Amino acid sequence: MRLKQLRKQRKISQLKLALDLNLNQNSVSRYENGEREADYATLIAFADYFGVSLDYLLERTDNPKMNK
Repeated sequence: MRLKQLRKQRKISQLKLALDLNLNQNSVSRYENGEREADYATLIAFADYFGVSLDYLLERTDNPKMNK
């Protein structure tokens, strides 16, 4: 997942991301390291937070734009 890349580009800590999305910092770390897979609701929350498509977040495309 591009989660770590997106977070670092915006200079956001794992803790800030976790607090903003009402998650545990340890969970964010595990998502970033591939130790845990996010459920649909969490994936949507990440995509909405960073303003990218789910396909971009999941590395299915290099186009970050969301189709509306």
